[in-house]
Amino acid sequence: MSQGTYQLRAIQSISEVTETEWNALLSPVAGPFLRYEFLNALEQTNCVGGNTGWQVAHLLVENIDSEIIGAMPLYLKQHSYGEFVFDWAWAQAYEQNNLPYYPKALSAIPFTPVKGPRLLVANQAHQVAVREALVRGLKTLVTQNNLSSAHVLFPDDSELEELHNQGFMLRDSVQFHWRNQGYEDFEQFLAALTMKRRKNIRRERAEVANNQLKYRHIAGTDATSEDWTFFYRCYENTYIEHHSSPYLSEECFQLLGRAMPENFHLIIAYRDESPIASSLLVVDRLTSKAYGRYWGAIEYLPCLHFELAYYQAIDYCIKEGIQTFEGGAQGEHKMARGFLPTTIQSAHWIAEPRFSNAVKRFLEREREGMAAYIDELEQHIPLKSTKVPS
Repeated sequence: MSQGTYQLRAIQSISEVTETEWNALLSPVAGPFLRYEFLNALEQTNCVGGNTGWQVAHLLVENIDSEIIGAMPLYLKQHSYGEFVFDWAWAQAYEQNNLPYYPKALSAIPFTPVKGPRLLVANQAHQVAVREALVRGLKTLVTQNNLSSAHVLFPDDSELEELHNQGFMLRDSVQFHWRNQGYEDFEQFLAALTMKRRKNIRRERAEVANNQLKYRHIAGTDATSEDWTFFYRCYENTYIEHHSSPYLSEECFQLLGRAMPENFHLIIAYRDESPIASSLLVVDRLTSKAYGRYWGAIEYLPCLHFELAYYQAIDYCIKEGIQTFEGGAQGEHKMARGFLPTTIQSAHWIAEPRFSNAVKRFLEREREGMAAYIDELEQHIPLKSTKVPS
């Protein structure tokens, strides 16, 4: 595909470019999930590609000297699993009209509902032109391959304007994030909460404390293969209990632990010197963010999930001076643990005009409902104020 002075091409594996070439496209605050090491680990361990329904099709922009100056992480999807923006109703409408919804084009981080750049540009001086070329190239890929649609999940705010200008419709989602208000310790965080929330957290932590557990915090740089094996056992068990299959393999976690250990933090709970549960944080110190990704246990204890996935993680963020802890998609129950609702957006382009108009009307109605939902959530903010108590 040619876009003026630029040439666009899709690659079937990120290994078709070098780590240096890909990571050179990332700004210092792009985050760990866009790094070559992360995306490559998913591909090398067959968590995407093959028969997973995630066909790799990363889009590249090259200049006349065949240098890579832009890129978009991209997949051709045969289903809508692992996305956290739900379009099952759209797929059903296509099916009812004897039209194929899949495959569709998806720019996102697989299995990871995090906001970040999707239109990657090496030279900021060329940002506008390269972003425009990437979006036009995405639409061309859709039409040339008879795909139903293109979806860009959770892009940076600065990219939404270009997507909207080229006909993408915006869709709101709600996540729940914890914000560090300069807390000196966990007790000061508790003091900032309303009495009801503070009492609830104390009760939950006391219930877990009755089991005489110990917690081991392990920096990714110190994590052993055995630590990752135990974590995976817990992670896999969570899916088994929900009668599902895990998206990621132990091989993937082991590879990630070796490839980018500075971005991981494991928390393991022990009882009587035996590990019984674990949670995983992805840490980005450049943006001062931690992402709660997975947790699991091989033994059920009431409230252990809250302790390990939330309270231990919040305590870690306070001690490390991390400003934001993202708890992942959905989960109103997080508000009772000190998290605040945050609106983020995704962008969608439907190739078929009739369905595009129908989706536009759907999103207009959904946006009204989402605004009312946010207003309702705001009535239950867990903080007394945004000021740190002395």
